[in-house]
Amino acid sequence: QVQLVESGGGLVQAGGSLRLSCAPSRSIFSTNVMGWYRQAPGKQRELVAAITSGGSTNYADSVKGRFTISRENAKSTVYLQMNSLKPEDTAVYYCNVQSRTYDYWGQGTQVTVSS
Repeated sequence: QVQLVESGGGLVQAGGSLRLSCAPSRSIFSTNVMGWYRQAPGKQRELVAAITSGGSTNYADSVKGRFTISRENAKSTVYLQMNSLKPEDTAVYYCNVQSRTYDYWGQGTQVTVSS
């Protein structure tokens, strides 16, 4: 079973930046979609951003222009650069990697944005 290891979360003031990283415990086939989801207290988990192996991206409207998702296929690693953070971005952020044959989730990393 592949484990996804996330890093980069923490506490930041509004307007600040954080960079999340997610890497698998072992190499995985690179034809997949890698994404970041988040879940705030009392709310449903939502898609933040996703990127295909070909580099096509998709963002939630609430983060467009502030967040950037990227990936390194050779390392099966996905990143989320978060700029101009707002208190409403506070949530647990989860990494996801999926293909037709697998669907892996990370354990989540807390991002807290203070006002």
